[in-house]
Amino acid sequence: MKRVPHLAIKTGVMVAAVGVLLGRTSAKAADDLPKELAPYFTPPAEYVGKVTAGPRLVDLASGKTPQTKEEWAARRSEILKTWQGFMGEWPPVLEHPKLEILETSRREDFTQHRIRLEIAPGQTGEGYLLIPDGKGPFPAVYVPFYDPETSIGLGKKPLRDFAYQLTKRGFVSLSMGAPGGDARKPVLSDAAKCQPLSYLGYLSANAWQALADRSEVDRNRIGVMGHSYGGKWAMFGSCLWEKFACAVWSDPGIVFDEARISINYWEPWYLGYEPGYTRKSGLITSESPRTGPYKQIMEQGRSLSEFQMLMAPRPFLVSGGSEDFPSRWADLNRVREAYTVQKVPALAGMHNRPLHEPTEESNALAYRFMEWALKERPVR
Repeated sequence: MKRVPHLAIKTGVMVAAVGVLLGRTSAKAADDLPKELAPYFTPPAEYVGKVTAGPRLVDLASGKTPQTKEEWAARRSEILKTWQGFMGEWPPVLEHPKLEILETSRREDFTQHRIRLEIAPGQTGEGYLLIPDGKGPFPAVYVPFYDPETSIGLGKKPLRDFAYQLTKRGFVSLSMGAPGGDARKPVLSDAAKCQPLSYLGYLSANAWQALADRSEVDRNRIGVMGHSYGGKWAMFGSCLWEKFACAVWSDPGIVFDEARISINYWEPWYLGYEPGYTRKSGLITSESPRTGPYKQIMEQGRSLSEFQMLMAPRPFLVSGGSEDFPSRWADLNRVREAYTVQKVPALAGMHNRPLHEPTEESNALAYRFMEWALKERPVR
């Protein structure tokens, strides 16, 4: 496998040579993108035309391939209904979640509010709302992670301060942590009848509603970005809540890969919750088998590529690391078929780095993508 080189960065801007370094071109499929992003929305030469084996995932249940927007809408509804059937349906999305400001402070060129947000009926969570100086309305981004402090640059792990960095670039940001405070023991509201990972998608929808209520925010320009656990959260939030304009998923594991312990969708805090039984965490074994809806999903041969088609035609970027490496393009090409049948640019892209941790290079590209998708791209 070709090693992806490190890319030069100058003051947060990718140098123009990055496309050459990766051996990619600004193909027509990405003609809606600026030149520094376009190379990452075209498969590398060795993956052009390659897709994972299996039936066409874009086909309607009738076996017909969608030819119109209306037919694609029908196919999207089929996908959504199928996955909701596996994961369980949400409680009603909160129309106007209550947002209480607990503390306000100034940081550099933005205002920081520590907040308490109504994240579900009868449930609240604390986080941060950052608002840049200047005249709004601004684009906005929802940043979920294990804890909200890391996202605003007050945590111990570097290069995960997505909310802080995007606010410095003129975005309102909302940062929230795991419901209940422990990602492995998520606290769901009494009204929730869905899997924990779907519940994170539900919390994302309510976070979108909270941002859309703010006078400082342009409700048509709200995206979501997360890393690792937050990357899974961002993926399920953006796929399940169509109002997110775009998304960045940082190394969440975009494929069900049971050989890799970090791609652990089978765990009970994601898609493997089964009432009355808790499997031993870790890789799937005969002593620790698949459980819950995850077992059903795998037995039916479903894939995350089908689920990710819910994003189309909205743009998203996979910021891939140790779990989402270049060969994942064969799966991403499946997702891109949903754009092709709609006759729109295939705005499903991927950048790769060697390790799971974000880098300055990968973050700079992700922030540039958000600037394009939420500031420069016409509202669709």
